[in-house]
Amino acid sequence: MNNVYLLLGSNEGNRMDWFQKAIEQIEACCGMIVKKSSVYETKAWGITTQPDFLNMVIQLETEISPEELLAALINIEISLGRKRDIKWGPRLIDIDILLFNNEVIDTPRLIVPHPFLHLRRFTLAPLAEIAPYYIHPVLHKTIAQLLTVSPDNLEVHLKIGS
Repeated sequence: MNNVYLLLGSNEGNRMDWFQKAIEQIEACCGMIVKKSSVYETKAWGITTQPDFLNMVIQLETEISPEELLAALINIEISLGRKRDIKWGPRLIDIDILLFNNEVIDTPRLIVPHPFLHLRRFTLAPLAEIAPYYIHPVLHKTIAQLLTVSPDNLEVHLKIGS
C-alpha cells in the first residue's frame, strides 16, 4: 500500500464544492482517504492579481503507481472542468502530488517530492496539520520544521476546521 499526500487548491466558483467533487472522485478511482486537513485560505501565489485560493491536504492510501495516480488526478481535474491555460493562473481545481511514500521521483511528467513543497506556506500549513513529523525525503527535515523556516511570507488563514 502506498502512502500519498495530495494538495487540493481552488480559486474559482464554489471552491468547497470543487473540493468535495474531487475528493469523491479520488476515493472512487484512486484509493482510500485516511486524513484530511482543515481548509486554508491564502492570497494567490505567483500571479497575485486573481481571487484568493482555498487549499487543503489529503492523505491517500493507494495501490496504484505514481504515474497511474498522476494520470488519474489529471483526468479528475479535466472531468471537473480544469483548463491549463496560464501557469499559476486561476483554476477550478488543482490536485498536486506532494509526497509518495518516501520516494524521490524525477521524470519529465512527475517530480516528487513536489519541487515547491518547502517554499509554499499554503502547502506546508495544511500538510503540517496532518503530518507534522513526516520527514521530507530530500531535505531530511520534518514538515513542521520546514514550515517554521519557510521563506514564504504569504499569510495562510484557517478557513474551515477539519
